[in-house]
Amino acid sequence: MEKIPNLIIENNLRSGIDGDPLYTELKIQNPITGTVEDLGGPIPGVFVQVKDTNRTTMTDENGYYSISASPGEVLVFSYPGYETVEWIVGLDAVIDIEMYESFTYLDEAVIYAGYFTVKDRERTGSIYRVTADEIEKQPVNNVLEALQGRVPGLDIVSTTGLAGGGYTVRIRGQNSIAAGNEPLYIIDGVPITIYSMSSQSVSGAVLPGGNINPLNTLDPSLIESIEVLKDADATAIYGSRGANGVILITTKRERHGNTSLTVDLSTSINKVTKFHDLLNTEQYLQMRKEAFINDGIIEYPSNAYDLNGTWDQNRYTDWQRVIFGNPAYSNNVRLNISGGGAQTRFYLGGNFMKETTVFHKDYNYKRTSILSSFHHSSKNNKFQVGLSATYGVDNNYLPATDITFRAFYLPPNAPTPFTEDGQLNWENSTWNNPFADMESEYRNNSKRLQINSSLSYQLINHLKFSANVGYTYSTLTDIKTNPSSRFNPDWGLTSASSNHFIGDSENDSWIIEPQLDGEVRLGTSKLSYLLGATLQEQAYDQMVILGSGFPTDLLLNNISAADDVIFLNVQKNKYRYIAAYTRLNYNLNSKYLLNLTARRDGSSRFGPGNKFANFGALGAAWIFSNELFLKNIKILSFGKLRASYGTNGNDQIGDYQYLSTYTINNSSYEGNIGLSPTRLFNPNFAWEKNKKAAIALELGFLQDRIKLEAEFYNSISENQLTGMPLPGTTGFTVLNSNLNAKVGNTGWEFNVHSKNIDNKSFVWETSFALTIPKTELLEYQDLETSPYSNRLEIGYPLNILKLYEFSGVNPDTGLFEFKDFNGDGIISPLEDKKFIADLSPIFFGNMTNNIKFKQFSLALSFYFVKKKGLNEFYRFSNAGSASNQPLSVLNNWQQPGDQASYQLFSNSNEAVTAYSNFIESSGVVSDASFLRLRNLSIGYDLPLDGFVKFNIYLQAQNLFLLTKFKGGDPEYPHGIVPPLRKILIGTKIHF
Repeated sequence: MEKIPNLIIENNLRSGIDGDPLYTELKIQNPITGTVEDLGGPIPGVFVQVKDTNRTTMTDENGYYSISASPGEVLVFSYPGYETVEWIVGLDAVIDIEMYESFTYLDEAVIYAGYFTVKDRERTGSIYRVTADEIEKQPVNNVLEALQGRVPGLDIVSTTGLAGGGYTVRIRGQNSIAAGNEPLYIIDGVPITIYSMSSQSVSGAVLPGGNINPLNTLDPSLIESIEVLKDADATAIYGSRGANGVILITTKRERHGNTSLTVDLSTSINKVTKFHDLLNTEQYLQMRKEAFINDGIIEYPSNAYDLNGTWDQNRYTDWQRVIFGNPAYSNNVRLNISGGGAQTRFYLGGNFMKETTVFHKDYNYKRTSILSSFHHSSKNNKFQVGLSATYGVDNNYLPATDITFRAFYLPPNAPTPFTEDGQLNWENSTWNNPFADMESEYRNNSKRLQINSSLSYQLINHLKFSANVGYTYSTLTDIKTNPSSRFNPDWGLTSASSNHFIGDSENDSWIIEPQLDGEVRLGTSKLSYLLGATLQEQAYDQMVILGSGFPTDLLLNNISAADDVIFLNVQKNKYRYIAAYTRLNYNLNSKYLLNLTARRDGSSRFGPGNKFANFGALGAAWIFSNELFLKNIKILSFGKLRASYGTNGNDQIGDYQYLSTYTINNSSYEGNIGLSPTRLFNPNFAWEKNKKAAIALELGFLQDRIKLEAEFYNSISENQLTGMPLPGTTGFTVLNSNLNAKVGNTGWEFNVHSKNIDNKSFVWETSFALTIPKTELLEYQDLETSPYSNRLEIGYPLNILKLYEFSGVNPDTGLFEFKDFNGDGIISPLEDKKFIADLSPIFFGNMTNNIKFKQFSLALSFYFVKKKGLNEFYRFSNAGSASNQPLSVLNNWQQPGDQASYQLFSNSNEAVTAYSNFIESSGVVSDASFLRLRNLSIGYDLPLDGFVKFNIYLQAQNLFLLTKFKGGDPEYPHGIVPPLRKILIGTKIHF
């Protein structure tokens, strides 16, 4: 069996048949069946078409197809990543086809860019794609974790190791000083609100910053692909919404073929990866005794319970393992079903997961996600309509406060936390039991519904009308309860001291986007065009209430039973957005590419006269490997040089920031509630503006077995929205205004992919990504008198710390010393905090190896970061106090002349002052670089016959960490639950 490699052979063969009387007599449509396979077996989803007709079908799960065709007609078999096969129909009723992987698959790969699609090799912008296969090999709860380090230019940091928390996400740095820096997230064409709907006063003590990511409700297994849009050419079509980059999420979709069912079951055990090295009981008591000797105190005070015999001096408790060293467990059930024919298809998928915590109580996180989609096309494929819906619910039950930090400070000989009958042990009021904090509880319930409908109609050849309509509704209710049982009973506090916080948030939005797109062919060139508009409205309401004083703790969950109810926050916000956009793309000979994008945005967030602004971008590319003078260079299979420049704005500033606003105060007059002014009117409130440029080189070698992409970017954000100082006589300290401040971001991004081995039984691929970013404050008018004078410095990034410069330990006094910049003999913040600590990553990246040998598969992913961080001393108290310490304090000063790294143990005023300055000095800044085996995945496909496919897999996360950092895990701030090591086993069954 041979495929027809080109149209010349096809036409010659056809002309021979056309003249045959038998062919003329038999020119009727007959049923043709067969299977399509590659070297590994049947290929499902192969598109089969009778050439130059509307007769199409797709192969089912077993590679089987059926179609009607006449002798002499040509069947076209196509599938991404494989060479297209054309076969002339003869008299055979069964035609089996074997397809081969394409060495020029770069031509076939199609990138989704939001409003349009583009071949990967022909894109002029910076777009990176992550597939479902890459996501599914990682045992993550939120898809953002799967992107960490994998996408050049994308920096993702989790705020907590607890499930259901938040993330800080930056694409090519931080553009704005005070406005939002989060990228735009779009799920199936519908933008989602990414800011947390939780209130800091309710959730902030356990979820840092009250940060709860809305993507938590979407199970990663329901995602088909993610595209990250980074430069101006790729993002300009989104206008101001894409100022900080765009993350496009496409969920799983319906497929042709027989109805198929997939069941995926997994369970995991999770544990903390790294603990602090702290003093044991003997070392701790010696430290305490030495401090009293240094302070000239012979008799231990009555409240020195750890030393005076009140507590057992032989007891040792490793509080880290007691408080957050328990194993957490996770169970996950996933189910999906799909099927349909050539015209109508469907998909239905769902997930339920439950994950416990490393704390000792039965805290847990639960999530349910459902995805459904439907697609129908007319027989001639001119009309197409699709409908998809996602619904997610998650519930989080946690302590009201993350008590991880308590484990570091507790003396190792402190009392046991519980009595023999399981009650809190207060040890005769000699300590504050850390487990009392767990009497206070935090619960949240989040729901998110998204419905998206899309339709398109081919008006004429090369002209199509389409429309996308989306609706999103999300709610979050979070509750924090603080019962009186959290207090020592000897204090005599009753439920009158109990309180209840409740936050209710609701967000609903709709979007309508009609669009016309088409193309004109001019000889060997092609002009594609697109015209569209966006209409969007979003309403956000939030109410936070505090109830204090209850008749009994049994009524604590009923806030109406409180003696005093205060409204801490009441918001009703509405945001409207309108835009018109166009895109022109010119392609000459598949060598020279030009892309022009323009957009006019209107936002309700700005003052009169400033609501509208124009943005645009120009992208160009030269595919020089298609030039004749390079055709003889066999080693070079692909080469492209591309560049882009454009502008966009930023309206991530919140609503009503330009208006005079008032808030409810807690005072009343003659029974009437009062209002207090909170903001002054500013009619000149306008857009921040971003100017972005980039240039990149893409190369492919040895038939694209090795691909390399290197890119340099440079952006400047100006007209910054920050606070302008006001005289105190106005009653306000600042006025939100546009100032003459500029922020610059530059950097290099590298991405390498290689197919090291590729044959029938063994495949080995390697990917490497590296980002070298730099953010810099270029200008800021009157910075010295601004609210940011202590936070920012010209020529430095935006997340710096201004600290004292640590000089070491004075060998004569044994106290920490610092550089006195003005020489006045006094260490003071304003004059002497001149050391600038840059905590931004110097570089970060990822290296992944994927290996497949027969039925076995292996994936290894390493994540690395070069940066500085705040070390173990940053959150500890002075050594000598009744608080445990890092092991490194044992290198302390003891007598004059000692060269030590830590000062003498003492609780004197001088020592305490020196230590207070120390934790605000360069002494707490250390190298926090690390290399981590982020993900490991091992799979095995059981060789079963029939319709069932059975896969067993083992996955692991955070297995290995290499770092010199002293102070717990270098990824996470001190005092919160660090990232967990996860070991997961699962099985996937496909029917």
